[in-house]
Amino acid sequence: MASGVPTSPNGSAPRCEHTDGLTPVSPRSRGCPACKTRGDGWTALRVCLSCGWVACSDDSPHRHALAHYRETDHPLVAAMEPGSAWRWCYVHERLV
Repeated sequence: MASGVPTSPNGSAPRCEHTDGLTPVSPRSRGCPACKTRGDGWTALRVCLSCGWVACSDDSPHRHALAHYRETDHPLVAAMEPGSAWRWCYVHERLV
């Protein structure tokens, strides 16, 4: 490692410090509350790894997970699909 910067398991990208100290959270709902209120559907669901808020993904029309990040600065979300290891950091704009 020539640069002295720790790398992540994702290859040469710097390690995401937002994953440090994560504690398990439980999803606070089974769907996107904002979409449900509007009577809309979603493509996929994301759960905030800081507080458990559930919202629709960036592939969904209203992008409520991104809106939650912008309102709260909670950096990490995970996929709600059972067995998925997908996690995204909004700060670094990449998978972690």
